[in-house]
Amino acid sequence: MRISDFPVPDTLAARGALALAEQYQSPAITAHALRSWLWAEAFAVVDGIRNLDRELLYVAAVLHDIGAVGEFDNHRLSYEHAGGHVGVALTAGAGWEQSRRERVLEVIVRHNWPSVDSTMDAEGYLLEIATGLDISGARPDALPEDFRREVLAAHPRGALAAEFGACVVD
Repeated sequence: MRISDFPVPDTLAARGALALAEQYQSPAITAHALRSWLWAEAFAVVDGIRNLDRELLYVAAVLHDIGAVGEFDNHRLSYEHAGGHVGVALTAGAGWEQSRRERVLEVIVRHNWPSVDSTMDAEGYLLEIATGLDISGARPDALPEDFRREVLAAHPRGALAAEFGACVVD
């Protein structure tokens, strides 16, 4: 398993999500988002999940923490709901149908659930377990060690713990 096995979707929504992440998030939080996407793709292989909306998974992974940055912080909503709505707005501009735009919100919100049933929501399940690996180290041995090393070399952790903690506390 290699990073090159998982090409970034070449779509307006995917490019827009990455542009927003790079403009508004710190490099450490954006690297976390990209690691989370790669972990999710790898878990799909390991867990045998085949029917994925890969563009949706990428957009949701890249934007899953954008609601924690100051420009999108919302005093009435949790950061995952606020970030999900950023995803809805972005994908509306990319021409997605309403039901698919709502899926971005669902997947981003569900990344913070204690668990997501893979048969109910494959993309939500994958993002939940991927962020679990990246933040708390859940299921590290499920993915090949060489792949984990490659992902961490390409997208280092940096100051993620301190930066993300500060965003959540704020």
